[in-house]
Amino acid sequence: MRILITNDDGINAPGLEVLAEIAAEIAGPDGEVWTVAPAFEQSGVGHCISYTHPMMIAKLAPRRYAAEGSPADCVLAGIYDVLQGAKPDLVLSGVNRGNNSGENVLYSGTIGGAMEAALQGIPAIALSQFMGRETDELDDPFEAARIHGPALVRKLLDRGLWDGEDYRLFYNINFPPCATKAVKGTKVAAQGFRRYSAFSLEPHISPSGRKFLWIKGGPQHGPTLPGTDVTVNVEGYISVTPLRADLTAHDVLAELEARLA
Repeated sequence: MRILITNDDGINAPGLEVLAEIAAEIAGPDGEVWTVAPAFEQSGVGHCISYTHPMMIAKLAPRRYAAEGSPADCVLAGIYDVLQGAKPDLVLSGVNRGNNSGENVLYSGTIGGAMEAALQGIPAIALSQFMGRETDELDDPFEAARIHGPALVRKLLDRGLWDGEDYRLFYNINFPPCATKAVKGTKVAAQGFRRYSAFSLEPHISPSGRKFLWIKGGPQHGPTLPGTDVTVNVEGYISVTPLRADLTAHDVLAELEARLA
């Protein structure tokens, strides 16, 4: 099996090392793991692509490249430059330092990398490690992802739903903010919404008198609706969420058509 891995935390991020271990175990001794990751952190860029300017790519080691672009850019670079159009069998994105549950899905470059792979017709999985007080006390905050990741990815490949639709399925995995021994299991969960939290903005004045605006995140650990991803994560479960890039609100199509007729 040939696996392409990327992330949004950057080529030197510890979570990418964890993902490389997971990918190597999945690929097996006769497989290949190729890394194309952002040269610098790209958190929060979503599914951004560098459509209006070129990017540089550098080979750092055999099968290891850094690109000055987003995770989606890196997937495109991996497919069409590094692998010369030979699509990999699987794309893994992560392991993100921090959760990509709830509305974070919409902002996440980790998700964006997996989404681009799905749009290219490649099976794709995004992996993220929810962080919190318990993980802060661990020698390895990625412990849950490192230990549980290989078996869960393999189970998804063997038993998950993989379709050939235009907007094909891809998967979002979030590991809970706890030690491996405290993980209670895995639950399939819908994407939640943090009604108590949202991104905001805080202005600061620099020593030169110029105003700079900092984007601020909100609280992460309050529950979302029962059974949704944030809730199951804070309860100690790994969440698996099937996603599609189709943003159509299918549930209101018929009613809207009737109203506008």
